Amino acid sequence: MTLDISFLNAPLKKSEGVVICFYDDKKPSATAKSFDNDLDGFVGHALEKLKGFTGKSGQSEIVMLPKGAGYDYVILLGLGSGDDISKFEAEKIGGKLCAALEAKKIASVEIYADNELENIEEISAYISSGMALRSYKFEQYKSDKKSSEDGKAKKTPLKSVVSILFESVKAKKVYDVQASINEGVFLARDLVNEPPNELYPDIYAQRIKAQLKPLGVEIEILDDKKMLKLGMGAIMAVGQGSDRPPRMVIMRYNGNKSSSDAPIAFVGKGVTFDTGGISLKPGAGMEDMKMDMGGSAAVVGLMKSLASRKAKVNVVGIVGLAENMPSARAYRPADIIKSYNGTTIEVLNTDAEGRLVLADALSYVQDVYKPELVVDLATLTGAILVALGHEYCGTFSTDDGLWDQMDKAGADTGEQLWRMPLDKVWKEQMDGSISDIQNMAKSKCGAGSCTAAGFLWNFIEDGVKWAHMDIAGTAWVKSDKDITPKYGTGFGVRVLDRFIADNYE
Repeated sequence: MTLDISFLNAPLKKSEGVVICFYDDKKPSATAKSFDNDLDGFVGHALEKLKGFTGKSGQSEIVMLPKGAGYDYVILLGLGSGDDISKFEAEKIGGKLCAALEAKKIASVEIYADNELENIEEISAYISSGMALRSYKFEQYKSDKKSSEDGKAKKTPLKSVVSILFESVKAKKVYDVQASINEGVFLARDLVNEPPNELYPDIYAQRIKAQLKPLGVEIEILDDKKMLKLGMGAIMAVGQGSDRPPRMVIMRYNGNKSSSDAPIAFVGKGVTFDTGGISLKPGAGMEDMKMDMGGSAAVVGLMKSLASRKAKVNVVGIVGLAENMPSARAYRPADIIKSYNGTTIEVLNTDAEGRLVLADALSYVQDVYKPELVVDLATLTGAILVALGHEYCGTFSTDDGLWDQMDKAGADTGEQLWRMPLDKVWKEQMDGSISDIQNMAKSKCGAGSCTAAGFLWNFIEDGVKWAHMDIAGTAWVKSDKDITPKYGTGFGVRVLDRFIADNYE
């Protein structure tokens, strides 16, 4: 169910709860004072008894109101100091508020904004955006039965949020842009959360077409026969052990038809399930490997966001989709395969498959579309998770200016990036002895994320600005975060949309 969000300049008094804002040291907003006056100081008295509520950013307290108050509950919401609340901070406040309301099974609220706060229209819009992001649920495979054996009903979701402020039209305009971006995030989350028996290369390709073509995105699907004819031996090797053959999907969004500039390209790894192939992964935790297509999901979600908000930019997105399975047909350690650009690759480990999928996709997009820059996203290495956990996305780049732009976009959206070193020593570690290169480092030199980036560097043409985002730690989380429920996060959509909006529109 999608959260219904609206903006009005007068209260409806038809919701279960009303949200009023406070600042540090329990300082009430003007609307909080007005509301309390109408209740003869009820809230102020309750506030004196609430020892834990201080008004810090994102803090909330829910108090039941007396009969006749117009609402069942008043929710005290902390905005911190109130000075220079960033867009991302406002989203975090909204996410925390949403979680608190759902925990108390409050289905509808009206938020009394503080009209005296600078940029309140933008702040209100981003608080609502954070609530929308946090309210996401993936429940299409749940039945309508009771949620537990003890007979308790399923948790009531938050259904309606109305923000009350003077400039409601302006706030809605800001929110509508964010809502378009969020739609891309939701699509990316849906794709990552899908089970692998329902989302495999061909079905995935068809879903991309169904989602994006109505928005004006041109879709081209390369099937296994076309890829074989084109010489895409790397992605075909990864998928040859599966009964479900690989696909490559090219998405073209032309939002600035008057521009003759080269497009921007985004490439995503889409391994819909990764067993490791012949180099089989351990059984424990293998179920998480349905998320190994998180990079492709981010690219698809980004394309939806751009098309939905009618971004004035020309972008090519390309995703390589394959299922890495062990079988009598599967590729093996010691095999030598030939990629799209002619580079020969010795396979030392079939679980280092994502870089092979990306190799053909990176070469193809540069060969055919001559982009100004290329950014790839992939759940590529466990090593990046060891280095950065779930908080930062390890990012490698050949261009300082490109990195600076991406870093700023990450800081502004909360999708944090951390620059990793890209050194020729790691590229040389991938040189082959009986082939051009190999898919694992020559020696046990550690730095697994860096050597993986070094492998990909072989497929970047001279003069092309390139960034590689290893999202293995950020695409999938096992516990709820401020604006992100557990499991598929949709990481990459928001940071790259902001990167484009700030630098290429």
